[in-house]
Amino acid sequence: MDVKMTDSEFLDVVDEVLSTIESRVEAADEDITTERSGNVLNLEFDDGSKIVVNSQVAMHELWVAARAGGFHLKLKDGKWIDSRNGDELFAMLSRLASEHSGATLDLTQSI
Repeated sequence: MDVKMTDSEFLDVVDEVLSTIESRVEAADEDITTERSGNVLNLEFDDGSKIVVNSQVAMHELWVAARAGGFHLKLKDGKWIDSRNGDELFAMLSRLASEHSGATLDLTQSI
């Protein structure tokens, strides 16, 4: 089921999820630089590659861009789910960050 919310409520949820991503990346203790500007979060890796997570307010989606491609996620039943393959956001970010860093990262766990 899709969650119905106002743009303001969506932005509040996005702020919380981006903060959670930042916290989990920092707790992973890998050499990943996080940089946030508004509702855009960049994760930069040692090799210069990046993963970008940003909000698309008009569509109430989170977009993720990485070497593996671009992904569009919608909030469903309290989880951000990729519209094409059904991956959950934190599982996806764990896989993508592991590919970029060369280390096994688990960003699915709360800190």
